[in-house]
Amino acid sequence: MTKEVSLEIDLGHLHLKNPIMPASGTFDVRCTLLNENELNRLGAVVVKSIAFKEREGNSEPRTCETDCGLLNAVGVPSKGVEYFIKEELPLLKKANNIIIVSLLGNSVEDFCNLAEYLNKIEEISALEINLSCPNLNNGIPFGVNEDKLYELIFNIKKNTSKPIIAKLSPNVSDIKKMALSVQSAGAEIVTIANTFMGMAIDIDKQLPRLGNNIGGLSGPAIRPIVVRMIWEIAQVIDIPIIGVGGVCCAEDAIEMFLVGASAVQVGSANFSNPYMMLEIITGIKRYLKEQKHNSIQDIIGLIKD
Repeated sequence: MTKEVSLEIDLGHLHLKNPIMPASGTFDVRCTLLNENELNRLGAVVVKSIAFKEREGNSEPRTCETDCGLLNAVGVPSKGVEYFIKEELPLLKKANNIIIVSLLGNSVEDFCNLAEYLNKIEEISALEINLSCPNLNNGIPFGVNEDKLYELIFNIKKNTSKPIIAKLSPNVSDIKKMALSVQSAGAEIVTIANTFMGMAIDIDKQLPRLGNNIGGLSGPAIRPIVVRMIWEIAQVIDIPIIGVGGVCCAEDAIEMFLVGASAVQVGSANFSNPYMMLEIITGIKRYLKEQKHNSIQDIIGLIKD
């Protein structure tokens, strides 16, 4: 009998059946094509960033396809935390036993109030802090400043007992400094990376293609940059890394494991193939068998200096 390989992984205190999950903003439990059994095959579910109160997103158009990528300026609309608890959380409880909630805020106080509010909900496994959405106010208030990063994570930790996942912005000159800053502030896990700031122009209309002018680039075009960033921060931090950016198949995810990621999120690829995450799980198992490994943990961080 062929021995089954193990995809189980620990992210701090979180124990996942496998390391594959959706990226925030690319998965909606209310309208996914995956059934309950398929959702339960994922390592975790990650919800779109929520704010304390309802907020509108950016003006349209909000998305624009580019070569090997997708430019978006959705602006993180949210129906607020009460809507989330009433309408989405009951569905998420049926979907998976690991629920990661992404938080959005415009101030330290915003984040802390939301983290404290959600701390009482037992079914929420961890909080992913959206530090880097490039579509808010045409800037990145926390993601590019080492001191602000530390202050934010440190204060959120004082308001919740749930594990904190710091989702870093890639739009910085030295990602290692940012990773070290959130680790020293108490983050248990790091997600790298959010989208890269970009812009596209309609040359016939002589106007930006996005209503917000600038947006965040995702998709295969950014994957080599994210792989480099995972490799760099894996050399300097001791907490687990979740890789995200342009993963479209099992081989893409395996690249990230080899340079140090302990888990991988799938983003834009979910829009073209909602079953991509399940196919990646199957593909990783096949790779491990072919390479004669017993566990996903055997290949994490194999490529170092």
